[in-house]
Amino acid sequence: MTQTELASIAGVSRQSISFYESGERVPEPATMNAIADALEQPMAFFVKEEPPTFGMHSTNFFRKVGADTKRRNMACEVMARWLSQTAYAFDSIANYPAVDLPAFEPSNRGSPGYDEDEIEEIAEQVRQLFGLGLGPISNVVRLLESKGVLVCRVEMPGEKVEAFSFWSGARPFIFLASDKDSGARARFDAAHELGHLVLHRWVDAVEIEDKDRLKEIEREADYFAGAFLLPRKSFPNEVFTPRLTAFVDLKTRWKVSIAAMIYRCKSLGVFDEQQVTNLYKQISAKKWRRQEPLDGPSGLPIEQPILLRRVVELVIESGRMEKDEIRAALSFNPPMIEQLTGLPSGFLMPESAEIDFVPSLKSIE
Repeated sequence: MTQTELASIAGVSRQSISFYESGERVPEPATMNAIADALEQPMAFFVKEEPPTFGMHSTNFFRKVGADTKRRNMACEVMARWLSQTAYAFDSIANYPAVDLPAFEPSNRGSPGYDEDEIEEIAEQVRQLFGLGLGPISNVVRLLESKGVLVCRVEMPGEKVEAFSFWSGARPFIFLASDKDSGARARFDAAHELGHLVLHRWVDAVEIEDKDRLKEIEREADYFAGAFLLPRKSFPNEVFTPRLTAFVDLKTRWKVSIAAMIYRCKSLGVFDEQQVTNLYKQISAKKWRRQEPLDGPSGLPIEQPILLRRVVELVIESGRMEKDEIRAALSFNPPMIEQLTGLPSGFLMPESAEIDFVPSLKSIE
């Protein structure tokens, strides 16, 4: 919300909201309650110190920057901080998988970016480090979690946020936010963010603010995702025809969208420009740009993170923390904690206390 929007809901002036944010004034109790209700936050959110994280946050790799996305990106930055705070709340209790990600820099020091051959080699090195061989990856999200990446999926309908990634201290995070009903595209989003984590850890906010540089960074992450999911040493061997229908079977096996596979064939020189153009025309004619075969509820499943949910469940089941202790430690609204960790709705909500009173004979007398 903007200050004006919050002021309207809370029944005060915009200047008052500004004073409250800066700490120059303290709101009256009724106003404070109105603000808390408007923002759907418990009172502790406003009076408690911010929970700690794993360390300094890196640049968030958003797909777009600029005036038209500033408000959305600011909201995502807050959610990124909440995600890091949530995970850190259990760090002293649970043993997260050790971070096992390589880091790369462009070999040409005179250039800020990577060339395609370089990205191909990096994707091969990452697959080798992960012990993947040359076949399809069964579950990208589970793979990332096993390598120490903390992943969450919180759909943000209508916000055009597909995914973003960041580092908090030495811990990598991926925030998957796409509301697209495509398991294949969701896997590509996850692989794209892995590309940022291994290719661009050294990139700072100044570069991200440069739209042309950001476009190049995004292109590199896209190319990495294609090379990582569809290795150049194996995938082309399975493409035996430029017929569009043949890609449906390939999608079943590789779990990558048909559009992405065709682009990969173009990048590797499997098809010439005319063949690629013809395939894209067929995709448009079949209206597959919005939804391909194997998309939707009955298609390839959307991979869900499980690590954070299992950690919270284990912490509670072991008695190391109670639900109310988790709410108190994090201070922001429990429904958001549930979304960030993949817990079912209402899991962390306080249970109403019921007191059974059975009168004794003496009390009846």
